[in-house]
Amino acid sequence: MVAASVWSLLIPAMEMEAGKGAWAVMPAAVGFLLGMAFLYILDEVTPHLHLGNDNPEGPRSKLSRTAMLALAVTLHNLPEGMAVGVVFAGAEQGATGITMAAAMAVSLGIAIQNVPEGAIISMPMRVEGNSKWRSFMLGSLSGVVEPLGGLAVVLLASLLTPALLYLLAFAAGAMFYVVIEELIPEASQGRHSNLATIGFAFGFVLMMVLDVVLG
Repeated sequence: MVAASVWSLLIPAMEMEAGKGAWAVMPAAVGFLLGMAFLYILDEVTPHLHLGNDNPEGPRSKLSRTAMLALAVTLHNLPEGMAVGVVFAGAEQGATGITMAAAMAVSLGIAIQNVPEGAIISMPMRVEGNSKWRSFMLGSLSGVVEPLGGLAVVLLASLLTPALLYLLAFAAGAMFYVVIEELIPEASQGRHSNLATIGFAFGFVLMMVLDVVLG
């Protein structure tokens, strides 16, 4: 997600303003901060539970632990869907630095990391006594918001053209929020281990290679 945010979202957003002087970076900076703020607000108003934590976040709710865990993963998926949608919209409109191959690379990278996200929902549900099919279906449904978010951005692309560079940076900021607020802390829980750092390194390089080679 970090590599996709940098190579496929932030850099193309800044390249769209290339040649406009030192302050050309401001639209990307503003969009990035707005994306961070958007996810922060969603985080505050949505009851959810992080993996390995017994204290729910957001407003008080009578939802089950599994439901709140599913909401946490759903929050992850929203900016990912927006990111895929906005890079495809940019590629379709011929935006600087965005090709259809690069958009496919972003989709592939996010699809790979969606596999463990779905497992985070399905495995606890199976442990709680749900059937394999029900656990699988509910784990899959947590990601429904992702294609919906992507499709909405693509369908609105013609209306959002003037704000495309802001949207690219917005999606990057939203994904960075998820990584910093949730994924890195959750990956570092338990006994001290270098596995999270190694996984981050391999994931970052994989996404970087996909984006540069395919782009």
